[in-house]
Amino acid sequence: MTLYFLVKYLHVLGAIVILGTGSGIAFFMLMAHRSGDAAFIARTAATVVFADMLFTLTAVLLQPVSGGVLMMLSSTEVTERWLMTSLGLYAVAGLFWVPVIFMQIEMRELARKAATESLPLPPRYFALFRRWFLFGIPGFGSVMAILWLMIAKPF
Repeated sequence: MTLYFLVKYLHVLGAIVILGTGSGIAFFMLMAHRSGDAAFIARTAATVVFADMLFTLTAVLLQPVSGGVLMMLSSTEVTERWLMTSLGLYAVAGLFWVPVIFMQIEMRELARKAATESLPLPPRYFALFRRWFLFGIPGFGSVMAILWLMIAKPF
């Protein structure tokens, strides 16, 4: 196995981790939210925050490194349109993902408080959940588009 294919494998693996963790987190948060059970939401959000930090953050930090090495090994220019578009979409994904982390942390804390005090979830939780859901669309959509651009290199 050449260095290029090893780095390419790691780069694709990183993309899989980002997409897999992102879709898993979205599913579990949505299911917990639909339950309406503050304690369940708090436990799920705690796991989601941990998974985002452990898996998503690690992959997000390593993707540019492996991508840069791939560019160097393949003599790819950063000015190629598919790559410039991918980098722009990566920035868009980051602009939506970073606030989502803080939303998840706040939703976790609001749900913990509601569960501990045997109160209903506060309106702030529902506002955060709606925003969290809406931020996921361009954030996750950008990553899906990047994956397509990596494979197709259409322009």
